[in-house]
Amino acid sequence: MAQDLNVRYGDKDLEEFKVLITEKINKAKEHLELLKSAYMNDGNNGTDDTSPTFKAFEEGSQTMSKEANTQLAIRQEKFIRDLKNALLRIENKTYGVCRVTGKLINKERLKLVPHATLSIEAKNMQK
Repeated sequence: MAQDLNVRYGDKDLEEFKVLITEKINKAKEHLELLKSAYMNDGNNGTDDTSPTFKAFEEGSQTMSKEANTQLAIRQEKFIRDLKNALLRIENKTYGVCRVTGKLINKERLKLVPHATLSIEAKNMQK
């Protein structure tokens, strides 16, 4: 039996996913702004008059949290990019089609991971 090449989600479903993804992008951008503002904040907690040992510890802690914030910001930017790519797939009506099997990705999976490009079946084949 030949596989139907027109397997895709209908316009109504695509519109639902578009709303979901747009909301996620907005929340992700807000989160990214918080991370960036935390990173930009010099974090001077008034340790100028405390002992040098504490001050060194404080500065080390700041460096660690800046690195952690930077990593989180990078991940957040990638997440936003992946979500925007999902919107493009909605526009060209290829959203929700597994890039390996060509089958529809389960709707529940897409609700949880709206930027998914692999079905569970394809994901398991990668292991």
